[in-house]
Amino acid sequence: MSVLSEFRYPTKWYAKLVAAALALVFFGLLANGTIAGFLLYRILSPARSQAESISGDFPGHPEAITFNVPEVGARKGWFFPGLKSAPTIVLCHGYQSNRSELLTLVSALQDHQFNVFMFDFSAHGSSEGFSTMGFREAEELRAALATIRRRTDVDTSRFGIWGTNLGAYAAIVVALGDDGVKALALDSPYNRPEDMVRLQVRRSGLGALPLMQGTAVFGFHWLNYRHRHEPPLAARLPKLTGAPKLFLEAADDPDFEQSTRELFQASAEPRELVELAHGNYAGMLDEEKRVYENRIVSFFLLNIPPVSQRRR
Repeated sequence: MSVLSEFRYPTKWYAKLVAAALALVFFGLLANGTIAGFLLYRILSPARSQAESISGDFPGHPEAITFNVPEVGARKGWFFPGLKSAPTIVLCHGYQSNRSELLTLVSALQDHQFNVFMFDFSAHGSSEGFSTMGFREAEELRAALATIRRRTDVDTSRFGIWGTNLGAYAAIVVALGDDGVKALALDSPYNRPEDMVRLQVRRSGLGALPLMQGTAVFGFHWLNYRHRHEPPLAARLPKLTGAPKLFLEAADDPDFEQSTRELFQASAEPRELVELAHGNYAGMLDEEKRVYENRIVSFFLLNIPPVSQRRR
């Protein structure tokens, strides 16, 4: 009893030292948790750049489509019509991006008679909420495909998906359970959503602080507890045997370059790996963009050609 009393009301030097150390640890953990919580909030709710407003008079004559995602709400998308009964390519933007940044890629695909659809993931562009780095985004992509399947002017049995980082993760998850996805172009995918959280913590400059990364990842797991049993993509990709897969890795982004190569190696045939000098499609120079777009268009033309070309 005297020992407990001494630590409660320390009078001796060693008791004061232990009490001070415990107080320091407590306030250190409190500060770490507070900073990590705020950092995680900023990561999952990035600054949103609004998707530009376009109408049916815009080149390509897009149709504005609103669709609902269970337990999430409404999402807005643009459908760019191609050849009637042609397959649809769904474009999935990356983290801290939005659908407007993909309009030139839309034009390249539409010029080759593909139908094209794109929308904003949670916490990006016109969509509110918080990002889950792929968990909820896969559900949004499923809802988008279900919406397109209700149309009568497209081939509802053949879809292609292009995605980058966040969008690439969602594309793989959806393709694993959807036989209608016939081709995948995957730019800088990552293995697990928490990998993206770790990367953003490091890039924030706070990753060097003790326990910061682990605390942020713990918070992310807690927020996404219902997805706790989802295995990493590397464990699931061997099952994706039907759809051709084009993996694109960026030499100027070592983190994504490594994850892309690892997922490519884990993937089943048919597959292809292409190394790019620079990543970030939206930030590419015009000539580099054209080369990139030609590669994407060629991949989809080869694997899911529009109906008119397939019948020749």
